[in-house]
Amino acid sequence: MTTAGSDEGGAPESIEPADPPYSAEAEASVRPRWWVYLLVGIGIAALAFAIGRFSTFGTAETAAGPNPADIGFARDMQVHHTQAIEMAMEIYRKTDDEDVRRMAYDIATSQAGQRGEMFDWLVQWGLPQTGGPLMAWMTDASAGHAGHGGAATSGTATDAELRAAMGMATDDEIAELQDATGSAADCLFLELMIRHHEGAIPMAQAVIELGSVPRVKAVAEKIVQGQQAEIDAMTSMQLRLGCSS
Repeated sequence: MTTAGSDEGGAPESIEPADPPYSAEAEASVRPRWWVYLLVGIGIAALAFAIGRFSTFGTAETAAGPNPADIGFARDMQVHHTQAIEMAMEIYRKTDDEDVRRMAYDIATSQAGQRGEMFDWLVQWGLPQTGGPLMAWMTDASAGHAGHGGAATSGTATDAELRAAMGMATDDEIAELQDATGSAADCLFLELMIRHHEGAIPMAQAVIELGSVPRVKAVAEKIVQGQQAEIDAMTSMQLRLGCSS
């Protein structure tokens, strides 16, 4: 006769070890490591270089020469994209919302690629990466973008005012985004990025009308279409998250 917990030889049955108790060490082991964010950043930088070189290879030499609008757009949009990437990587690092995380990743990677291509345009044109005040290449009369070209060409606007006209965040707003957490951070990111995109679209529309290089115009058209779609998606996220307007 056998008893519970023993086999016919009387030896006790083997008992599976219980799961180890939950611990802070176990929790830490599944948290994202700092190197994950480092790899993402390195990957974005590599993507920017690769896309920039691939997209412009053999193009700048055969296309029409750049005019002031092409040159100014390449310089100013690099400044604009740099801040967008900074904000996107900040929220990507800490958000718990998967939709916000995906949007941040898409913005960072796509704009890093475009920024790399714009950098390469200027290299191939034999021009410095900076020069002149922001948006000096835009004019209201020919581009029809009131409040942008006029401020830039009048010579009276400060750099802060020009950056505001481009929809860019202030230093204080960037610091606030860095300090924010949870849904407050998500909502602030969406607010700042929507405004940022709204500032980029008129710049892209202006170079479509004023520029002379076909590839510059093609990238600008992609910016208009892509950033308008992202504005619509981010507006929907604001509604879902209950962000106050």
